[in-house]
Amino acid sequence: MTLARFHAITARYPALKIAIVGDFCLDRYLEIDPARAETSLETGLPVQNVVNVRAQPGAAGTVLNNVAALGAGQIFPVGFCGEDGEGFELRRALAALPGVQLDYFLTTALRRTFTYCKPLVIEPDEPPRELRRLDSKNWTPTPPSVSEALATATAKLLKRVDAVIVMDQVDVAETGVVTQAVHAMLAGQGSGVPILADSRRGLSGYPPVIFKMNAAELARLCGLSGKLSLKQVRAAAAQLARKNQRAVFVTLAERGLVGAQPDGTTEHVHALPLRGPIDIVGAGDSVTANLALALAAGATLREALELAALASSIVIHQLGTTGTASVAQMQALLPKQS
Repeated sequence: MTLARFHAITARYPALKIAIVGDFCLDRYLEIDPARAETSLETGLPVQNVVNVRAQPGAAGTVLNNVAALGAGQIFPVGFCGEDGEGFELRRALAALPGVQLDYFLTTALRRTFTYCKPLVIEPDEPPRELRRLDSKNWTPTPPSVSEALATATAKLLKRVDAVIVMDQVDVAETGVVTQAVHAMLAGQGSGVPILADSRRGLSGYPPVIFKMNAAELARLCGLSGKLSLKQVRAAAAQLARKNQRAVFVTLAERGLVGAQPDGTTEHVHALPLRGPIDIVGAGDSVTANLALALAAGATLREALELAALASSIVIHQLGTTGTASVAQMQALLPKQS
């Protein structure tokens, strides 16, 4: 990608309106100083002392963090939090990000706030070390009143935005934001704004929108087995794109990214070389954000893949946090041009 083309695409980001429909959680980091370890007088058990607490939006919120870092003009999260302390923290963290508008983000007593609590051991001159995580999730079906409100909000936003990202992050179907009510609403949409979907349970049963997945998810969806070769990935992605009449994107970790068009053509972009220690948490979410904004800004399939590869390379080199990539950081990784 030339520098001129990079600027032409990213210069459109501040004018974009992006909706993110999905499972927003609170990422709460507990920073532990091992030098302050002690033993409880009451129980005799070891005590880890937390010396700093920080919080940021996670899950679908990680995608939102990346969209905000890219400078999108208006960002509309569609999701829910509970009437609890974690919900207060999540709304405050979302509201603090530039461009975020919470008009369609519900606070409800019918749900708990989805939370990842991440203890981190912080030692001098060492990368942060994460201990066993403490998660809070909803294990019962999302009430119809909540689900229908979210579907209605998504339908309204489809008339206002330049792209929609659907991020399904729950372990059990129908317990989060992306329920059958939301699926039904999306299924009725034409080929207007780009709608890009990703799901930790895979995209089987999803309406024909733009699919983003990893190679293992592609294999399961297409009934294939084993680790797919690059040739197999391209063929399966092309077949799926023709079937849905929408683009398909596949992440391949160190092998890069593949995209397929409805006409069956495919593109492969290599991953950038490693520049030091890495942490892959959040890399896929940075890809999702960059693909959506690039497509909304008029990028070609290959250009969208190239921008996503730049962003993911930046994010994996950020340790102890679920990171983001800005336009300036991505530009710095572009090959020098004469």
